[in-house]
Amino acid sequence: MATTKVKYPADLSLAYPEKSSRVLALLGVLFLFKTILLIPHLIILWALSFIQAIAVYIGYWAVLITGKYPRGLFDFVVGVERWNFRATAWLIGCVDSYPPFRLRA
Repeated sequence: MATTKVKYPADLSLAYPEKSSRVLALLGVLFLFKTILLIPHLIILWALSFIQAIAVYIGYWAVLITGKYPRGLFDFVVGVERWNFRATAWLIGCVDSYPPFRLRA
């Protein structure tokens, strides 16, 4: 039986840090402080998640009718998930750099 590797349109990867900040690790213990710093991201991501749900619904119908997922909708949905992942990775201490406010990598 031959196995084929499926190429997915979106990939998730996170590099292991060479060195981590002790200050940010301490702030990680004080989980509330990092959450407060993420409030602007959380507000924007909340609104984008609502729009993303609508975009996924529209994309569902577009696939049903045309057989193709519109590239713009796909890029938007992946961008919101990318932003969400960057914010979560910073919150739980996987990365030291504060996440940027953008959908693209």
